[in-house]
Amino acid sequence: MPQVYKLEPSFSKEAKNLTIDYEKELNHEQLPIVKAEDGPILVIAGAGSGKTRTVTYRVAYLVESGVPLRNILLVTFTNKAAKEMKYRVEGLLKRSLQGLWAGTFHHVGNLILRKHAKKLGYSKNFTIMDRGDSKDLIARSTKEAGINIKEKKFPKADVIQDVYSYMVNSRKELHTVIAEKHPTLFEMQGEIKHVLDIYEQTKKTQSLMDFDDLLSKWLELLLEFPEVLEEYAGRFNYILVDEYQDTNLVQAQVIDLLASKHKNLMVVGDDSQSIYKFRAAEYKNIIEFPGRYNNCKVFKIETNYRSTPEILSFANESIKNAEEKFEKNLRPVRKKGVNPIVVSFRDVHQQATFVAQRILEQYNEGMPMNEMAIIYRSHYHCLELQMELTRRGIPYELRSGLRLFEEAHIKDVMSYLKIFHNPQDGLSWYRILKLLPNVGQKTAEKIWRSIQKSEDPVGEIIKPTTASLVTRGGQDSFKQLQLLLKVLAGQQGSPSSMMETILDNGYSDYLQMTYANHSMRADELRELSNYASEYESLEKFLSAMVLVGGTKAEEITAGGSTEKEAVVLTTVHQAKGLEWRVVFIVWLADGRFPSYRSFDKKEDLEEERRLFYVAVTRSKDQLYLAYPITYQSREGNIVLKASRFLKEVSEHRYEKWLIEDELGLSDDDVETWD
Repeated sequence: MPQVYKLEPSFSKEAKNLTIDYEKELNHEQLPIVKAEDGPILVIAGAGSGKTRTVTYRVAYLVESGVPLRNILLVTFTNKAAKEMKYRVEGLLKRSLQGLWAGTFHHVGNLILRKHAKKLGYSKNFTIMDRGDSKDLIARSTKEAGINIKEKKFPKADVIQDVYSYMVNSRKELHTVIAEKHPTLFEMQGEIKHVLDIYEQTKKTQSLMDFDDLLSKWLELLLEFPEVLEEYAGRFNYILVDEYQDTNLVQAQVIDLLASKHKNLMVVGDDSQSIYKFRAAEYKNIIEFPGRYNNCKVFKIETNYRSTPEILSFANESIKNAEEKFEKNLRPVRKKGVNPIVVSFRDVHQQATFVAQRILEQYNEGMPMNEMAIIYRSHYHCLELQMELTRRGIPYELRSGLRLFEEAHIKDVMSYLKIFHNPQDGLSWYRILKLLPNVGQKTAEKIWRSIQKSEDPVGEIIKPTTASLVTRGGQDSFKQLQLLLKVLAGQQGSPSSMMETILDNGYSDYLQMTYANHSMRADELRELSNYASEYESLEKFLSAMVLVGGTKAEEITAGGSTEKEAVVLTTVHQAKGLEWRVVFIVWLADGRFPSYRSFDKKEDLEEERRLFYVAVTRSKDQLYLAYPITYQSREGNIVLKASRFLKEVSEHRYEKWLIEDELGLSDDDVETWD
């Protein structure tokens, strides 16, 4: 037979008939990036510099230059960012972008793994477990390993899950992760490894993947199967990665492999906003990028459209103290504003009183509530603030509570849908069965062992003979489940109808008997059902739901503005990418911000400094930097010192306010920098 020679898709990346006036739409820093020649490119995009605009116009420019949509890969860290960029490009080009590969790392990994899952020993209909499902399976694996956690001191499933996730994403050995993050587990690492081995084997047997698998199995696919790497490295002529400073080693290696053929890789990010080390993000990915790619062009976007000159001067001086960084200096577009305010307090209660009072004063002067935010290093720092805001009747939105897809009622209903997509999903079967009255763990295991042997577990469980596995007290509810499954079997093309059926056939009653806020939970499920009507298949809906609610990196960055008239309370991690006109940064005391956990490692303290920089650059107009002098603990009254990050900034960069309360005490009575 003659040799088959495959031609690469041909196109000319020459801007001939451009419909967009790029020179008019972009500034002098953005334009060269958008029109850059082929090759590796690193874009250091400062806070508030129009990064999204630059990436959007770059995609538009590639398309207008003749690059087929199927040959462009745009990777983001949130579904929202991907959708926003596609929407903007479609608006610029006035055409559909159907065919463009765009989405989060997990989304793209899911698409590729669906096509090639069999190579790794998985069904293409594998179930994607969310964090809760993964924890449940680890708990079952612990039991299967013969470890009785009631009799033996052993870490709970969420601790093992944390070890496993960090191990996978950092590409470190188990003993290294335990030594670095959980040294108290050193003597148990043999048993932990046994649990994780069972966990891995069960996932493969039941065709389950956790969120970390969507990255690690994707990397395994590219490394172990040259033909797969050739397919995608050949396809993606141009790759763009947003928020590159947040990538972990697995993500960086995947991108390097995909870019290995054409080398047209543009990564965009800000080293000064790399703040996710605790989730295995690797700061050196962006720092060392120019060294990994020969002839890499480095661009900087330093024009800031967000903040006043005074806030930027404060931020610039702070980040200059970072030891390892790309030099940059944010330049303001806006005119003169007011200086940041540094203010100290007798205790945390006085701090909360000041913040609440200042919020009311700003509101009375015309500042909308949702244009004000209180930012803190750790969640527990907002307790006194919540109490004070509630006492004064100030509405607030807490960004660090349970998310919708972590709520039990949402997970319950989703489990019904999952078993019709992947009938071998034992975790979902257990969850459904244990919802039934008088059906406990042992009975659920007995039923699962029985139906697991069948090629059609749904058909097997609705057989009349299966009911004999249930005790007399659980017969009625089990037969109702059988009837419900029969109805759902005929509705698999409509996830929306399935959810309504579940609610109307017993689950609404279950909510009423289980939760005090059953009406709210039912309303949430109805709203989710309405949302599900936009999906034409069960697979697409389930994939979308897990990808929306699954990863921590997305959980952290998926905030966004709200029209709700409420002050936002948020950690720095959750505030990243957002902005408000007025920002209060509280608890700026050494040991709190920066955290005392960072004091022993220089790299950890450096990340704390970047956290501070992120917090400061969220503010557009007014910035308040607050800290208590004393703190009441179980050990007594503790005296705190001002954060070293405040001390690093010259005093002429801010104003200092003294607080006088009804007792006539001011900061002069308590304040100390030393």
